[in-house]
Amino acid sequence: MILSVNITLIPLCVDFNSPGDYFLFLFHILVGVSTVLLASSVVCGIINTRSLLRQNRFIFMLNTSICDTLSGCGIFYQYLFDVRIDFPSKNGLYYVLPSLTGVNLMTFLFAQFERYFAVCHPFFYGRFINTRVVVCVNVYSWVHVYGQLLIQQTVPLYIAIKINVYARISLMMLILIKMFLTIKLLIVAKYQLLRDPPGPERDSKKESLLIAGLAVVIFLLPWSPALFYSIISWMTGKYLTFKNDAVNPLKILSRGSALCAPSLYLWASPSLKTTVWKTVWSKICCCKRPKRLVELTTPRGN
Repeated sequence: MILSVNITLIPLCVDFNSPGDYFLFLFHILVGVSTVLLASSVVCGIINTRSLLRQNRFIFMLNTSICDTLSGCGIFYQYLFDVRIDFPSKNGLYYVLPSLTGVNLMTFLFAQFERYFAVCHPFFYGRFINTRVVVCVNVYSWVHVYGQLLIQQTVPLYIAIKINVYARISLMMLILIKMFLTIKLLIVAKYQLLRDPPGPERDSKKESLLIAGLAVVIFLLPWSPALFYSIISWMTGKYLTFKNDAVNPLKILSRGSALCAPSLYLWASPSLKTTVWKTVWSKICCCKRPKRLVELTTPRGN
């Protein structure tokens, strides 16, 4: 008996008919490699250091860095092959990769709430907010986003459309809440830090607030063109159709957030930078200090 198997290979994103095709293909490879290396090194550094895992802000960094690592791995599929996520979808993997953005967005929102209670309501924060609560809300962000995606893929089409509309409205609301919390945190923190005496606790608060504020800005800047485009397209009913996501400038720009976030963590947190170097990169680069050779000379007798 002869078994026949049909294997349909997904073509690459470009045809390699011009130098620009080669440049675009190599560009996506470099972005994917850089994102995976940076984000995964942050993940390994935090996981291997207990002192960082005891701090809530590093748990949020860990969750977003896991998302960025998976997003970097997804670049090798979404941007190297003929894939289009948006409608009309082409080899889109049922929106699994774009849903990582939703997990990131919810994690940033929870991190801002955590910083808000830590600064504005320290007694409530010290009594109710602990590591277990922070881990639970991070797990909830994954369950909420991918649970909603699973329901959307299993229900009838008209219900899936309603869920999609609800998801878009929720996204707009989350972004507005994030912007409001960022502005309020910056105003409150300015006066709160002036009252605190100089010391390690004040430096830790300043560092965490800096990361929380800049993370939101870095996340929203690459996504703002795509967000404005989706709002205008939704209102006018007119959409631009690209061959695939690899040649879509809005998609390419939005993927930059997965590379910028771990870079920000390493730049703004000296403790994380030192930990990542000691636990990850120093072992990979084999950078060990050479031992000094000390020659022992014995006096010769006459």
